[in-house]
Amino acid sequence: MDHCVQPGLLPIEEALARICNQLNPVQEVETIGLHSALDRVLAAPITAPINVPAGDNSAMDGYALRTQDCTAALNVIGQSLAGHPFTGALGNNQAVRIMTGALVPAGADTVVMQENVQRTGDHITLTQLPEAGENIRRAGEDIKSGSQVLAAGQRLSALDIGLLASLGIAQVTVVRRLRVAIVTTGDELLPAGATPEQGKIYDSNRPLLAALLTRMPIDLIDLGIIADDLPALRSAFTTAMQWADVVISTGGVSVGDADYTKDVLAELGEIDFWKIAMKPGKPFAFGRLGQGWFFGLPGNPVSTAVTYHQLVVPGLRHLAGETISPPQMLSAIAGHALKKQPGRTDFQRGILSSNNGITTVISAGLQSSGVLSAMAQANCYIRLDAERGSVAEGETVNVIPFDRFIR
Repeated sequence: MDHCVQPGLLPIEEALARICNQLNPVQEVETIGLHSALDRVLAAPITAPINVPAGDNSAMDGYALRTQDCTAALNVIGQSLAGHPFTGALGNNQAVRIMTGALVPAGADTVVMQENVQRTGDHITLTQLPEAGENIRRAGEDIKSGSQVLAAGQRLSALDIGLLASLGIAQVTVVRRLRVAIVTTGDELLPAGATPEQGKIYDSNRPLLAALLTRMPIDLIDLGIIADDLPALRSAFTTAMQWADVVISTGGVSVGDADYTKDVLAELGEIDFWKIAMKPGKPFAFGRLGQGWFFGLPGNPVSTAVTYHQLVVPGLRHLAGETISPPQMLSAIAGHALKKQPGRTDFQRGILSSNNGITTVISAGLQSSGVLSAMAQANCYIRLDAERGSVAEGETVNVIPFDRFIR
């Protein structure tokens, strides 16, 4: 049995449910230009103001004509180009030269590709007879006017933005950005670039979180490194809670003599839970802080990264109004034995690969919560359920590929 398992540890599934059940999505909205909308969350559904395509158009370079005239020699009376349509109408035994994307002239009911036509001067004959409607893309075939294009709660991707631009939509109404404050605690921490000191380590958690949070629709305030000092911590959290929707701290939520963060959070707010049955990341605090919320992450960098990804990211996305789905989970064959003790859900860092249709996963290296280098090399989690023990080579395991919120 895992020696870190204690009575009262909250299963990760219950912890995530309690987080999302308490976080009411932000209601304030704003209207922004499409060029600024990447990764923002739609506050209202979007319906198409026009048909796409706007009119019947050609899927090929060729000739537009009437199928009833196909057996005769046809007189070419003009051309239809993309952006420069033919404005007349076809009569008996007539055709119009047409390019891909150009509007189909009135009267035409088919387009013959140019490879199936012999042309002499202004006359053509067909070498292969078409069917009615062939090579014509109908108005509204892609998107019909009035249909819903995107739902409220959708995070806008680059493709979504392209889609909206194709409809002529220049502005969208989105949920306002979340206001997030981050802070790291610990007397042992030095900022990057500082001169090394005996007994000190460089703070990797704050730069890590600041970088990961750029993937989210937030405004960020960085409160820096706070020493293990009760008044200093109280001051930092008091400042943060006056501005932020969410405060994220790392360190100080364990049970050491100088782990003051949990005490300050309990004083200024209300802790919902602070121990979860998860490895890495057992000491994880969540609760209310003033009018906002806090996430207290453990201090070891891998524990910080994994708990942020598994618990904070879904919480922030929910708070930002996004409709989210469970993460993708795949089955893979363990390429070698994996050590585990029953008791906590384990998120081991792995390298996933596929060869000859067989998906395998191996450990990315040392699984210590302080070894960030192995996680930097990984591309997935090997998710081992709480009750599972060690894994033998060749056994099937569940893996969760890394997504954009952790890479």
